[in-house]
Amino acid sequence: MRLATFDDWARAHHGIVTPHSTGLSRSSWYRAIAAGTFIQVHPNVARLPGAAITPEQRMIAGVLAVGPDAIASHRSAARLWGIPRADDEPVDIITARNGTETRLDGVVIHHPTDRRRLVPQRRYNIACTNILRTLLDLGAVDPDGVTEAVGHTIAAGLASLGALRTAVLEHSQRGRSGIGPLRVAIDTWSIDDRPADSLLEATMRRLVTEHRLAAVEFHPMIEGYEVDFRVIGTPVLLECDGWTHHGHDRLGFERDRVRDADLLAAGWIVVRFSYRAVVTTPSRTADRIRRAVEQWASTPAPDAT
Repeated sequence: MRLATFDDWARAHHGIVTPHSTGLSRSSWYRAIAAGTFIQVHPNVARLPGAAITPEQRMIAGVLAVGPDAIASHRSAARLWGIPRADDEPVDIITARNGTETRLDGVVIHHPTDRRRLVPQRRYNIACTNILRTLLDLGAVDPDGVTEAVGHTIAAGLASLGALRTAVLEHSQRGRSGIGPLRVAIDTWSIDDRPADSLLEATMRRLVTEHRLAAVEFHPMIEGYEVDFRVIGTPVLLECDGWTHHGHDRLGFERDRVRDADLLAAGWIVVRFSYRAVVTTPSRTADRIRRAVEQWASTPAPDAT
């Protein structure tokens, strides 16, 4: 392999090389390892000295070491799809080969009987499972992380709630791990069969149900604005202010205040709640909602336009 071609290949593969990519014979490969020209990561897989050691480098090294049908999966695929994961997690790989592989340091090799949705995708030039299969498999190794992963998936536009529900139905079978956590996550992020904008809104919806508050409508259009919740039969509107969305966005803060002024002028009552109030003091938040509803229950709500 010409030097320029070799360098391009190494850069595209996160500093990882193989005997095939270098064009070296087996004996020359071993001499290069012994001389420190390459640093062995797994059998027949090495990295270039000076190449940054990253989670992505460990993933591609594992995929290349396992074989041509190997793809990154589970926690590794989640990271490749942009879902926050710890840097020191083991590399998860799915392969169809059921032989006895050499144990690879830091690599977990999976041989699932469920072979659906395993057409490889490429993220950062690494073969991996698609986002739906990734979420299904993630629940098998990190059930607590699936809800956050689904939130990221919806927010990033990687998959819809409908696609997630379809995946659950298609893969549901006896003994299939990962289905339960994904079902729970879908329920968490669904409000009236629509995706919640944030986990805070889903938490608010549960609060309303658990404290037996008056029924609410999710994301109605009021006076030309889409609001978080309307307490049905009253002029009370409930808005959830997450710190990330509102606290650091000056323009968003100003837009919220203009919208509140317009709604108040039209006869609506806007009650805002912070993330801390909804999550850490749900009973107090429920009392505030109940008092607002009781105060205005006898006042007809203006017509929504």
